[in-house]
Amino acid sequence: MSALTLFHGTLLINVLCLITSAGTKLAALVKSQVHEPASPVPASIDCSLLPKMSLLIALYKEKDIAATLIANLGKIIYPPTHLQVILVLEADDLQTAAAILETELPPWIEILRIPAGTIKTKPRALNYALPFCSGDIVGVYDAEDAPEPDQLLKVAAQFATASQDTACLQGSLSFFNARTSYISRCFAIEYSAWFRVFLPGLAKLGCVIPLGGTTLFFRRTILEDLGGWDAHNVTEDADLGVRLARAGYQCEILQSTTHEEATTQTRRWIMQRSRWIKGFMITYWCHMRDPKSLWHDLGPRKFWGLQALFLPGILQVLLAPFLWIFWGVQFGLIDKNAFGLSASATSALSTLFILCFVTDLLLALIGTQKAGQKQLWPWIPLQYFYFPLATVAAVKALYELITAPFYWEKTQHGLDKTKIDRS
Repeated sequence: MSALTLFHGTLLINVLCLITSAGTKLAALVKSQVHEPASPVPASIDCSLLPKMSLLIALYKEKDIAATLIANLGKIIYPPTHLQVILVLEADDLQTAAAILETELPPWIEILRIPAGTIKTKPRALNYALPFCSGDIVGVYDAEDAPEPDQLLKVAAQFATASQDTACLQGSLSFFNARTSYISRCFAIEYSAWFRVFLPGLAKLGCVIPLGGTTLFFRRTILEDLGGWDAHNVTEDADLGVRLARAGYQCEILQSTTHEEATTQTRRWIMQRSRWIKGFMITYWCHMRDPKSLWHDLGPRKFWGLQALFLPGILQVLLAPFLWIFWGVQFGLIDKNAFGLSASATSALSTLFILCFVTDLLLALIGTQKAGQKQLWPWIPLQYFYFPLATVAAVKALYELITAPFYWEKTQHGLDKTKIDRS
């Protein structure tokens, strides 16, 4: 096989991924514009009718943010008699335990220490804590999260009116430190498009929802029936979204936001993103080991929706350098005849690149508008210098998939002291 034939084959895969990705984004964008009422909050609350909730927060090396976490939890509006918060700590994490114990804990917050094991992952910690939950609804937060005070009331109200096959609610995430650095700005734009446009659109299309790792709420009985989380998957949330869909359950979008801390440094962003991409690779590989069974469980719409979501998401970032070459063609740095493509093929590629650019632009504009972050609009075009970082992360993810598939790349929190603007 010649180098040119290999290049053309790789280019074809890239083009198919771009078309699939852009088509999925456009479909989600159109569907997301269908108006839905905000998640309701009861005008008057009868505490006796509210479900008991158990919130799980897995902590590891979070001594710098422990006090802030306790303060944020204290702002939640929910009857203490119906609330259980479990802080799940690794047995060897003495510093985080000491930092938490320095703060006076309300009676509805408890500490659970988990013994050492062969792996040290967030899903393992959540699985260990699940039998200790007494609530009808189990929620998951991260250490740096600051949920809207009435979020749990919205969760209770939405579950009360949802069908019994609605197993999970996914809330939106937003960054309180979006304007700290170039990385955090681009990250915030990406999150706005994902949580405000793409995920709601996927939900309305009836596709599999790749859940986020926080602001998740489950019916406990369903979560227990599924066996909890995959302890070895480093994006246990996306995997659980697929398993819920395979079991016939639905996930809905919760109209409520949790504020958290964005990674502000390039190196730390690559570390975090490599774990996410590695987890997507693991999730796709695990569920595609038996495509026939997956097709049977999901049905045609969700099966092809999963392909359109995972395959381009993995291959695009890995193969992106093959497309970067064409920027050289566009700017006259490389001879357009160097790749054996006709003038019409080159023009078609240019048109496809422009359409993909416009699609991403629309998602970012609408997402930031819905998130109340119009101040980020001037930074949206600059995302195209940010996206190549995902390729670096993908290469790292692929290497770790081979050498350390279950290694959890820890994201350090508490580095940015920016305060949350609740105005």
